[in-house]
Amino acid sequence: MGNSFFRFKQFVIHHGKSAMKVGTDGVLLGAWTDFSKSTSVLDIGTGSGLIAVMAAQRCNAFIDAVEIDAPSYFQAVENAANCPWSEQIKIIHAFFQEFASMSEKKYDHIISNPPFFINFLKSAKAEKNLSCHNDLLPFPELIEGVIKLLDTNGKFSIILPVQEGELFIKTAQNASLFLNRKTMVYPCPWKPASRFLMEFSFNRIEVSENNLTIELNERHEYSDEYKKLTEEFYLNF
Repeated sequence: MGNSFFRFKQFVIHHGKSAMKVGTDGVLLGAWTDFSKSTSVLDIGTGSGLIAVMAAQRCNAFIDAVEIDAPSYFQAVENAANCPWSEQIKIIHAFFQEFASMSEKKYDHIISNPPFFINFLKSAKAEKNLSCHNDLLPFPELIEGVIKLLDTNGKFSIILPVQEGELFIKTAQNASLFLNRKTMVYPCPWKPASRFLMEFSFNRIEVSENNLTIELNERHEYSDEYKKLTEEFYLNF
């Protein structure tokens, strides 16, 4: 059994009660996202609060973080309260669709590490399904909410597996939300890309694309580019 917490350089995330454990996807998205001009951030499906706390470390924005799973919500509240930037973060217990329909606020950056399995067998554990399967937040409903809440010049960042990412790009474009930036994430040089890091906006521009390889020849021999991306957070970089 793994630890019930994960220690970063400037904060600790407890995730023993959360359906969404600390993982590479969340760290990648929190480190990759461009918060340089952000003053108001929304984290959709915050889980244990990891990405919200990472965003607070990286910018001075006020951050709203929405989570429907009750144990994850309470864990996120605890993690946000105990981090050095607690005054910037508000954790909200709600379905995203309900939150989006009721909120009048606009955000200049929205971010999400969403549940993504579409046609896979489900686990016997309900909380595992909540964190991995997109039944409660299908892509069209996620995109609809993002479009309602995103400022005219705002950006939306998301991480997805390659197959789901390709579907998401098409679905978003059909709703006039356009891909602006994409990083293809490779676990190691001899394996195919496993994730897309993507940034969308309402502006149709030429897409900026690059690649990121996480590990090199041996397990835990990390690439310089991965170290540089995550060095603000991981203790061993």
